[in-house]
Amino acid sequence: MTAQPPAVAPLLVFGWGNPSRGDDALGPLCIERLRAAARPITEVDLLDDYQLQIEHALDLVGRSRVLFVDASLSGPAPFEVTALSARAQAGCTSHALSPQALLQLFRELRGEEPPPATLLAIRGQRFELGAPPSAAALANLNLALAWCKGWLEQDTGAVAGA
Repeated sequence: MTAQPPAVAPLLVFGWGNPSRGDDALGPLCIERLRAAARPITEVDLLDDYQLQIEHALDLVGRSRVLFVDASLSGPAPFEVTALSARAQAGCTSHALSPQALLQLFRELRGEEPPPATLLAIRGQRFELGAPPSAAALANLNLALAWCKGWLEQDTGAVAGA
C-alpha cells in the first residue's frame, strides 16, 4: 500500500523577511500574529522564512489561493495589495526569488498554472541590522492584519481570529 501525501490546506499565507533587520520582519511578524490570534483553522497553512527559495514552489501544490506577505520600503502606507502572475526572473538563483518567479517555477515544475496569488506589501521605514521594527511599521502591520482576516474569510468561511 502506498502512503497518501498529507492533505494541504487550500489557503496558504506565506510571510518572509529577516527579523534581525528592523521592519524587514513584517512578513514573519504577520505570520506570528496570525498564529497567535487564530483559532485552529484547517483551511489555512501559515508559513514564514527569511526569503523565498525554489523549494517553496512545492508549498504551492494543492492550494486554491496563496497570500504572500512582505515588507516594502517604497510602497504606499499602510500597505499595498497586488494580484500576482507568474513571471520569469532574470538572474534567477536558488535564493531570493520574487513571488512571481516562484509562481513561474511552479508552472515549469508542475506543468500547470499556479494557484491565484496575492502580494500584501506592508510599508516599512527602517531596515537596519539589529534595529527593532518601527512604531509606524507595527501600526501598518495591525491594519494589514485586519485586511488579512477578510482575505482568509473570502470564499471559505475561514476566520482569522478575533
